[in-house]
Amino acid sequence: MGTKGDGNRRRIIEAADQLFYKRGYNQTSFQDISEATGIPRGNFYYYFKTKDDILGAVIDNRLDALTAMLKQCEAAGGTPLDRLLAFSNILETNRDNVLESGCPVGTLDSELAKDDPQLHEKSRQAFSLLRQWLREQFEALGKANADELAMDLLARIQGVTVLACAFNDADFIRRSLKDIQDWIECRAMNQA
Repeated sequence: MGTKGDGNRRRIIEAADQLFYKRGYNQTSFQDISEATGIPRGNFYYYFKTKDDILGAVIDNRLDALTAMLKQCEAAGGTPLDRLLAFSNILETNRDNVLESGCPVGTLDSELAKDDPQLHEKSRQAFSLLRQWLREQFEALGKANADELAMDLLARIQGVTVLACAFNDADFIRRSLKDIQDWIECRAMNQA
């Protein structure tokens, strides 16, 4: 694929990513993506044979973005506690998007869980990446129950995103972020 082809493929992925996030995978058509990119629908087949192929590329793109975000968390702090606190700031960093559409990982995974098991398994890779990274941070803190703590932290953040979106409540995000960071610090210090 040449430069134009690579650019068109990238435009399709980015537009589909935003549409899947804002509208949902099932509510987004090839026509919607075509209108968002200005690329004729018939040309999509040169880049992607099916909508599921586009979804796969979107998920790969999200995994790359999450990996980059986790590297930023690692660069932000020298200790596992610093990295976990930097990770929790995802709520504030993405506040506007969360208020409008929830969590891009959680909303897509929830939608696909109701559909094809293979699509759901592919979308769950993002949560698996986050869970593994969080588990590694808790393990570095010496926690025997590191995987449980990783799941608890993911659950807390997902719960906040769902409710903040449902009630369009930015103050709830701010308060919840403080609670989550207090929870992280308590776990780091071996407190209940």
